[in-house]
Amino acid sequence: MKPIKNSIAFVIYNQDRTAFLVVQRPSDDDNLPNVWGLPAGSLKDGETFEECVVRSGKEKLGVDLQVVDLIGEGEIEREHYILHMKEYKAEIANGEPKVPQAYEGITQYSRWKWGVAEDLKDAASKGSLCSQIYLKSI
Repeated sequence: MKPIKNSIAFVIYNQDRTAFLVVQRPSDDDNLPNVWGLPAGSLKDGETFEECVVRSGKEKLGVDLQVVDLIGEGEIEREHYILHMKEYKAEIANGEPKVPQAYEGITQYSRWKWGVAEDLKDAASKGSLCSQIYLKSI
């Protein structure tokens, strides 16, 4: 049986909720190179899903996040593990998004923009669990 890898993704809406923050994965990404999707992260030992959202906001976007509520969750089988993900709505409490950040050893994004659901369809078709969860929720 494959191990389970717990992870999070989060949706940050703009001021008038007409768009949300999407990020472009790096060209050397293992699963989804250059694909636009939602910011995401993997849980560390002893960390809650909500704590992971806050840490990932800091490490990947350089912002302080506040978790608002759970959007949904799901699982997908990868080559070496089963990815279990919870997706949250979050708000920026402090800071301006900037990528990439100077944290080593974790996926850093190459670009970010304000996007819409249409921007996630390519990623969802390629197996992006966070994009699939979001599209199913709307």
